[in-house]
Amino acid sequence: MRYAFTALSLAALTLVAGCTTGPLASAPPPAIGANTGPVGGVCDAQGAKAVVGQNSTAKTVEDARVRSGAVMARVLRPGQMVTKEFDAQRLNLDVDANGRIIAARCG
Repeated sequence: MRYAFTALSLAALTLVAGCTTGPLASAPPPAIGANTGPVGGVCDAQGAKAVVGQNSTAKTVEDARVRSGAVMARVLRPGQMVTKEFDAQRLNLDVDANGRIIAARCG
């Protein structure tokens, strides 16, 4: 019984070891404080401020995104729950209850 359990365990470990998808060694993590900036465009909200006061249509949001250089944009409505992580590639457009853009910021 003990031999069967040991043999079965060894066989299972051998099968699981064969399931790896890549090399075991990986690159060392970046040093603390290392520049690990975004891969794509970095948001600059100054350009997007041209749309403040306009309605948040798909065309206006895309125009603001392009002006800011951001990779993506999101419209934030009053009271809407949002994630708190900062994304240097994202443009945030705050709108009022009527859908009018009241602020443009990155994050």
